[in-house]
Amino acid sequence: MPRSTTSTALTSNVTDTALIFEGGGMRASYTAAVVVALLQAEIHLDWVAGISAGSSNTANYLARDTWRAKESFVGFAADPQFGDLRTFLRGQGMFNANYIYQQTGQPGGALPYDWATFQANPAAMNLGVFEADTGKAFYWTREDTPTPADLMVRVQSSSTLPFFMPTVHIGEHSYVDGALGPSGGIALDAAKAAGFQKFLVVLTRPRSYVKEPMRVSRVVRQYFRRYPAVVDALMARPDNYNRTRAELLELERSGDAMVFFPDGYTVSNSERNVAKLARSYADGQAQIKRELPAWKEWLGLA
Repeated sequence: MPRSTTSTALTSNVTDTALIFEGGGMRASYTAAVVVALLQAEIHLDWVAGISAGSSNTANYLARDTWRAKESFVGFAADPQFGDLRTFLRGQGMFNANYIYQQTGQPGGALPYDWATFQANPAAMNLGVFEADTGKAFYWTREDTPTPADLMVRVQSSSTLPFFMPTVHIGEHSYVDGALGPSGGIALDAAKAAGFQKFLVVLTRPRSYVKEPMRVSRVVRQYFRRYPAVVDALMARPDNYNRTRAELLELERSGDAMVFFPDGYTVSNSERNVAKLARSYADGQAQIKRELPAWKEWLGLA
């Protein structure tokens, strides 16, 4: 596997634009190709944010690891410990979260993480998360991740699909998927708060997508009886998501945003079939190859 580590300070070549990765579980197999393409083209933005699966794309982009970016959402699904109904019934989640996030990134693990390169990268990091016990939504930053373990558990917390993955406990609080925050799962709010006026946004849903109103089942309500803020946030998410998408479309029309909308083969957020994931990745790869020249020009790198 192609691996590289560095202890030499790195540089960013785009400092006026925020890079934002949407989540979507295994739909990120499509947008992992964007991570790889940006790194291969040596396009290094200085401010990056992600929510849910987008937090994994963010972490891999900051480690400048093309192998891990692809493997995380394609070949890794074949790992026998990846998760299924059996792990769900054991309380480990449909995705075996502790294994996926806290074990595989260790040296010698299935997806070893290049911590040295992550540390050498000057780019700011923002991982969206939802505090289940208080209803507070915020972003983890580098200040919250002084060690690899701190980073991985925070990527896990951002990616914790309510009900399908166990709630993550960090310090005195409990956390679930950052998509439950007011942005609806697209970290435009964080980028604007940081003062950016240009946005490169990588989405996992096609341009025509509109999130339908959500009904929260009695089972889910009972599961989160200790965390009523989660139920409220689940119900509010479609409106929040659609509002952020509408704002992005306005920014795109004004020339202030470059938005990647998948136009090829995408999968469900829980897909485990490696052949389907590989097809999704290949279509993402073909699309970003078509779009990248326009991105470079827009970013001032042409």
